[in-house]
Amino acid sequence: MQAVILAAGSGTRFWPISETRPKPLFTLLGKTILEHNLEELKGLVSSVIIIVGYKREEIKAKIGDKYQGIEVIYIEQKEVNGTAMAAKSAYNLLEDKFIILNGDDFYSGKDIKKAIDKFPSILLKEHENPSVFGVITAEEGFVKELLEKPDRPSSNLVNTGLYCLPKKIFGFEIQKSARGEYEFTDYIKKFIKQERLSAVVADFWIPASYPWDIFKALPELIKREKDEKKGKIEKGAVLKDKVIVKEGTIIKAGSYIEGPVYIGKNCIIGPNCFIRDHSVIEDNCRIGMAVEIKNSIIGKNTNAAHLAYIGDSIIGENCNMSAGTITTNLKHDGENIKTMVKGELIDTFRKKLGTITGDNVKTGAGTIVYPGRKIGANKNTLPQEKVEKDII
Repeated sequence: MQAVILAAGSGTRFWPISETRPKPLFTLLGKTILEHNLEELKGLVSSVIIIVGYKREEIKAKIGDKYQGIEVIYIEQKEVNGTAMAAKSAYNLLEDKFIILNGDDFYSGKDIKKAIDKFPSILLKEHENPSVFGVITAEEGFVKELLEKPDRPSSNLVNTGLYCLPKKIFGFEIQKSARGEYEFTDYIKKFIKQERLSAVVADFWIPASYPWDIFKALPELIKREKDEKKGKIEKGAVLKDKVIVKEGTIIKAGSYIEGPVYIGKNCIIGPNCFIRDHSVIEDNCRIGMAVEIKNSIIGKNTNAAHLAYIGDSIIGENCNMSAGTITTNLKHDGENIKTMVKGELIDTFRKKLGTITGDNVKTGAGTIVYPGRKIGANKNTLPQEKVEKDII
């Protein structure tokens, strides 16, 4: 069995994280999203074809030609003309049966195995807001109808973007959609008119459409990780519940850590800091004295200086959050946090959301950031006012 992973998009909704790296290379628990999915495919496929485009060389450099025994082949999608054409670009390399999935969503190997066993199949998942996805109506275990983002969904089962299909599906003729692209779901709509497609319901699937979606994936991903403490833990440090500490890390005296928490390699934590549940600190980070981190992801090579508070936030790589930096994460009126995405103010459906920064961001001492504000990557090509526009 082969797998095709769609990873060519620019991830504009994932800004500012995607400003300096493709979304499938977002790192969580020491592994990129692509690596998380490749591990779930291990033992199920012999080879993977990754469709690349935006910052393709970074993906190739990170994954290589083989990943844990899986052969990896790359195809460049030179024209951005839809998921159908992206998938079809692998046609000449495909066997009779293949799996296709999104390179920036989180899947489970157990669910993928269920889809393979029900070939041909589509993987579905119940969702509380189905109208923003493709909605599936199923009868007796088979797909009856697929509707894209209906105003009044007939079901709460949505399309996860993972299919197990025959190569002949590319024989159907499809037209460009209203947005001017060739959609893979149009192949599916043609297919179900002639053949039966099994509807397989997933136990775990998290679409990483927006940066804050990562928080939904985190509990399950931490649960999969082995509880290990390979670093040095000084006397007087308190680690409660599941706290993963990778090699080379020092947890200094007075640090209080409530799991589940992941701390990567070669970090210096403390002294006298407070790290709360469902926080992730990637490799080579420095968390200073009297810093509190709550339900946040700290990118590798990042420093959070003393007296800082980082709550419900995602901080990019190579950042410096100076002394006294505060990320406020709750509106006084208790309403959902809204934030700008592609020029439109959207509801995150979260009561608590701090800041999301790109890479290489540096705050000044005593900086306060409003809830839901995003700070663009600090690149030489960006004017400083763009980097700092969302800071108070």
